[in-house]
Amino acid sequence: MNYFSPVRHVLSVVVYPIQTLASLPSDTGEWMSDFFQDRKELKEKNTQLEAINLSNSIRLQRLQDLQRENMRLRELLGSSFRLPERVKVAEILAIDLDPFSQQVVIDKGERYGVFVGQAVLDATGVMGQVIQVSTVSSHVILLTNPSHALPVQVNRNGVRAVITGRGLGKSLQLEHIPHNADIRVGDLLVTSGLGGRFPVGYPVGRVVSVSSAQGQAFAHVLVEPAAKLSTSREVLLVLAAESFGTFDDSEIVGELESNE
Repeated sequence: MNYFSPVRHVLSVVVYPIQTLASLPSDTGEWMSDFFQDRKELKEKNTQLEAINLSNSIRLQRLQDLQRENMRLRELLGSSFRLPERVKVAEILAIDLDPFSQQVVIDKGERYGVFVGQAVLDATGVMGQVIQVSTVSSHVILLTNPSHALPVQVNRNGVRAVITGRGLGKSLQLEHIPHNADIRVGDLLVTSGLGGRFPVGYPVGRVVSVSSAQGQAFAHVLVEPAAKLSTSREVLLVLAAESFGTFDDSEIVGELESNE
């Protein structure tokens, strides 16, 4: 009996808006709940991803730092193989901020056999010497300190002189050099071994300027340090070979592994 089908069709069209309005609060509530739930989950996921990204960035930075440290240690190791003396690796802990003192603190002291006057080098040349020793650390005076003096000689011809510091960031200076001394720009200066503090032959720096001002008793000779005084992190503490006998490469390798 389909006589009322058209009526039902008309009534369904009329009733549909009422049904829609009746279900609107429920549908709106569900939509809002899903919206905020999805938003909350999205924020949580974003927070987790940001944390993971930050953690990975820190790990990457640490990895890069370890790579640079490994390169520095390899440079030190390569340098130590060329030395006739026994060496011990130390790390710089602190830098004295006083521009007139120019000292650094290293992580080796009496426990490791460090002594006052011990020569300190990096991978490229002489840095200074130990001036104060405690149980687990030591103070090192740098070449640039105006109170530091070091006997050197010209590697080319053996001319001897004394080199002193002139202050932070400044070149070193050769003292009391006659005007007719055979010293040229580019000459390599090495330790002469005189004075008993530094073994002979360690690079100290290269001559960058030679001038003879009229009326001056001595020539003015400036030297660029061979050591990377402002960037080195690891240093070598040198002991004379004759004090310990034959130098064994395995000793420095073990020292590097213990530092790592």
